[in-house]
Amino acid sequence: MLKKKIIIFYIASIIFILDRLSKYFILELLNSDNSFNIPITSFLNFNLVWNSGIAFGLFSFNEEFYYNIVSLIIVIITLIILFFAIKSSGFEKIGFSMIFGGSLGNIFDRLYYTAVVDFIDLHINNIHWFIFNVADMFITLGVLMLIYLEFVKKKND
Repeated sequence: MLKKKIIIFYIASIIFILDRLSKYFILELLNSDNSFNIPITSFLNFNLVWNSGIAFGLFSFNEEFYYNIVSLIIVIITLIILFFAIKSSGFEKIGFSMIFGGSLGNIFDRLYYTAVVDFIDLHINNIHWFIFNVADMFITLGVLMLIYLEFVKKKND
């Protein structure tokens, strides 16, 4: 039973470490606390953005009280996701663990930097997607996995 629960922490730890390493590279190796834009390919830039809101910069607040309330809500939701990860099994456990790991990476940023470090900028010509980070990629993959699994469950019922 413990082995089934420890997989959550393996997955979350790997995601957290990948997220921290990518942000370390961006902040330390490129020696920048300011915004920058580095073209990588014709569709990918590294473009540093400090996100004080939630997903994709929504609900950004300049006032510390509201920022703290939003941060507290994010921590509570993350704990609920951990609960679901513990109670689930199979691929659902992996999906919730991916969301949990990504959320921990972004919570770390919120507590340490008071903003989330976003830097991956995908675009086609002048049409840009929201700038995101490695933690966001795993959160999105976990959510997509859970949505897919829900459709498969509905189909089988």
